[in-house]
Amino acid sequence: MSSVARLVDALKRQLKAKGITYAELGRQIGLSEPSIKRMFASRNFTLDRLEQMLNVLELDLAALAQAASDAPQLISRLSYAQEEEIIGDVKLLFVAVLALNQVPVEEIVSGYRITAAEATACLLKLDRIGFLILKPNNKIKLLVSRTFSWLPDGPIQSWFRNEAYGDYFDSRFDGRHEIMRLVSVMLSESSCRALQERLQQVADEFSLQHQDDARLPFDQRRSVTFMMAARPWMPRAFQALQR
Repeated sequence: MSSVARLVDALKRQLKAKGITYAELGRQIGLSEPSIKRMFASRNFTLDRLEQMLNVLELDLAALAQAASDAPQLISRLSYAQEEEIIGDVKLLFVAVLALNQVPVEEIVSGYRITAAEATACLLKLDRIGFLILKPNNKIKLLVSRTFSWLPDGPIQSWFRNEAYGDYFDSRFDGRHEIMRLVSVMLSESSCRALQERLQQVADEFSLQHQDDARLPFDQRRSVTFMMAARPWMPRAFQALQR
């Protein structure tokens, strides 16, 4: 994790520790809540804005830097071997996904065909793998960062590609909470890089929204799968027409 990312995460922890919401922070420094969220998602702060936030927290930059250095280093990806162990058991994979979404064990047991003993056993395995720390009363502390992702073309992404992609796209995407856009354009090299940066920012904002909504009761949240991709590509039927 970069130094900037550690500082931003430390800033988030300080806000949470003092019970200051993004809305309240925005009110005190003259910004809207969406603007605050975008700023944290993009990790793009001016020094003036950072100083304003530190004033709200009654901290200086040295104290924030110390808080960042004292924090445990979270991982953004697992190793190939760790993913292979998780993918070897569908229930283990499912509990890992639910843990990422901060679903309590009691909700796992009541909402899915997983017993309390099975849920605990899965959490113990995930603790041993290094995915989380299992605390008393089945409370967990994730050891993965907010920007955690599965390995590109690793065991878990391969599983989703083989098992889930067909089912995922078997929809008209016109229902409630559904959307799909297919945009095919011709871009310069610099525009391609800008697109990739923007998509990464959107993914970070989506992850940030997930963290905010994790505070809500379980019955007020629903599973949403967000997929985005961009690469040089042309349908094979079109490729056949190229000279």
